[in-house]
Amino acid sequence: MEQKTIYLIRHGETDYNRQGIVQGSGVDSDLNAMGQAQALAFYQAYQHIPFAKVYTSKLRRTMQSVRFFIDAGIPHESYEGLNEISWGAREGKTPNSFDNEYYRTLIENWAAGHTDYPTEDGESPEQVARRQKPVIDLILSRPDENPVLVCMHGRAIRILLSWLMNESLATMDLYEHSNLCLYKLNYAYDTKEFTIEVSNDSTHLLALVMHQ
Repeated sequence: MEQKTIYLIRHGETDYNRQGIVQGSGVDSDLNAMGQAQALAFYQAYQHIPFAKVYTSKLRRTMQSVRFFIDAGIPHESYEGLNEISWGAREGKTPNSFDNEYYRTLIENWAAGHTDYPTEDGESPEQVARRQKPVIDLILSRPDENPVLVCMHGRAIRILLSWLMNESLATMDLYEHSNLCLYKLNYAYDTKEFTIEVSNDSTHLLALVMHQ
């Protein structure tokens, strides 16, 4: 029975993450010192895995999070389809009390099933899922590439996992994430179904937490 294993990680910490500033697909930030340390810690923990390919979004923070694997010679491809959701008009800004109400309304709408409801001047979860699907189809069309490492973004991962598990996008907030966390997914080609083996795992970062 043919299977494919996908190691799915979120990018490491940026200064925007630390300061609570909205990033989205329109902000191409770099990892900060902690993010770089997280990237190294993940590499040290998983460098023994024989990844056939590394996939990232087009944003620097994902490429920097897997650069040790790329530097080790593992082939790499990047796709806009894996970019973070566009938060539109609020990207690059620190949420104030007015924004907090805006985000609360947005999340409530999505949780109620209105996942075609877009951010202001940005994207809806449905639009993000539509651009993710061709990339996932491409990855799955290459069964010889196994396992693979995919580095993405927080909200995009929530959207991705919802539809990969054949659930409504309204359930996406059930999928928690933290900087450089790991989800390990298995895809069975005969049933065309994904299973989640590991969720939001950050045990590889424990040494960093202890040194803070």
